[in-house]
Amino acid sequence: MSLWGWILVACAVGFLTKLLGYLVPKKWLTNPRVARVAGTLTIGLLASLTIANTMASGQTLAVDARLGALAAAAVALWLKAPFLVVVIVGAAAAAGLRLLGLP
Repeated sequence: MSLWGWILVACAVGFLTKLLGYLVPKKWLTNPRVARVAGTLTIGLLASLTIANTMASGQTLAVDARLGALAAAAVALWLKAPFLVVVIVGAAAAAGLRLLGLP
């Protein structure tokens, strides 16, 4: 199958997944256990994506300016800075570390 074929298949799967979400009974969605699990899964997935994008370089682990930027952003979050400030602090930390020669 060509690349465009796979893209169309992925689009169809995404559309059908979203469509199936509308068919879930309301009783399931109001269950406190389902809400707690969904919230926990969301946090876990976001954390794993963040770490994977920070530490991965191809198929190897890399320590570079991204790790420093993540640490600086984490400190800004810990200090309860607004989201835009967190992003700016992370970007500035990455830029500063790259200016110092860290890849």
